[in-house]
Amino acid sequence: MKQTDDRSRRGFLKTGSMFGLAVAFGPGTIGEAFADSKSNTIKREATMTQTGAQRGSQQADDKNAIRPFHVNVPGAELTDLRRRINATKWPERELVSDATQGVQLATMQKLAHYWATDYDWRKTEAKLNSYPQFVTNIDGLDIHFIHVRSKNPNALPVIVTHGWPGSIIEQLKIIGPLTDPVAYGGKAEDSFDVVIPSLPGYGFSGKPTATGWDPQRVARAWAVLMNRLAYKRYVAQGGDWGNAVTEQMALQQPAGLIGIHTNMPATIPDDIAKALASGGPPPSGLSADEKYAYDQLAFFYKHGLGYANEMANRPQTLYGIADSPVGLAAWMIDHDSQSYDLITRVFDGKSEGLTQEDIVENITLYWLTNTAVSSARLYWESKLAFFAPKGVPIPAAVSAFQNEIYTAPRTWTEKAYPKLIHYNRLPKGTHFAAWEQPKVFSEELRASFRSLR
Repeated sequence: MKQTDDRSRRGFLKTGSMFGLAVAFGPGTIGEAFADSKSNTIKREATMTQTGAQRGSQQADDKNAIRPFHVNVPGAELTDLRRRINATKWPERELVSDATQGVQLATMQKLAHYWATDYDWRKTEAKLNSYPQFVTNIDGLDIHFIHVRSKNPNALPVIVTHGWPGSIIEQLKIIGPLTDPVAYGGKAEDSFDVVIPSLPGYGFSGKPTATGWDPQRVARAWAVLMNRLAYKRYVAQGGDWGNAVTEQMALQQPAGLIGIHTNMPATIPDDIAKALASGGPPPSGLSADEKYAYDQLAFFYKHGLGYANEMANRPQTLYGIADSPVGLAAWMIDHDSQSYDLITRVFDGKSEGLTQEDIVENITLYWLTNTAVSSARLYWESKLAFFAPKGVPIPAAVSAFQNEIYTAPRTWTEKAYPKLIHYNRLPKGTHFAAWEQPKVFSEELRASFRSLR
């Protein structure tokens, strides 16, 4: 796997022999690995190290190779991380009693204390390595992905895309409920095969070395990935940047894509967008749900867009978050007020959908892969109007969570998605729905795509 940052050159994020997984699968092997028999496929995946080792050297140059991936961070990297956390130069406390001046000092010091003393990356590493992970080169860039097949031979394949400041860690909790619904109170006929890629410049995927990796290009790459996995019929899901990529897939209509689901839809009508841009009052005649969404958006545009504006305009300027783990953590948790409030409660010891470990392991993944700046460049690359309807021409499903950046009303959603097959307004859940509410999220995906099976 090609990486450009110093930590990668020191050799801790590789598909190389130091992890015992130096194998590559060429077209012939892929044909075997993704044969029609799911049971045989599962067995082959379980023994891929042995079978691939015999053929790896002769197939390593195949640009379409799918190589198993294993995470093993050198201890020196973890020692350096703790040293940097403990050496943080703290500012004085904010001058107000709330978060209106930004991430509060008490929250950050609690997070830093947990991170440096209690958090164990090796547990996260073991969790990641418990899932089948792979890397394949698409359009000149290594793409990392988790791929878990259901035991149900009729499972529906789904490609799930994270956003910022998320990662594949956001979706780990939904793998079990989707691939084995019976074990989680569901029905076997609602099973999915799950593909979870890391966006370019994020996590274990390669970092683009030239401009041009916008959501449209990522969407094309995801279609190549699903084709390379021999899926002829599949669905796609995403929130945040994952929604942008998923909607672009729907617009491109690659062969095999039959429907999409989003938990952060693009539905804002033109008159609402104009009113928000002017900073004036909402249009008259809005329903209660529409007014609630308008107020959420007005607050976000006024108080919550700073991080996005900076990354969209000057991502390279963010050297500080690549050099300071606490700086990175503060930048990442200050995404939106509702999820920040939840994170604050977590570090105050309250029980929420996320745990302290959940929050810190996602930040640690960004730190160890040195992707603070490379991930930010997606904001610079994209020229999309994020919340504007795109005219998605294929079946679409929407789950509107109560504490998302905005909770899309049914009225806006029906106009934005002409082939809407499912809409549900959920009473709980923030921007990170799959991560925070995995049970409800999984149930939503089952319901969303039931009519397409």
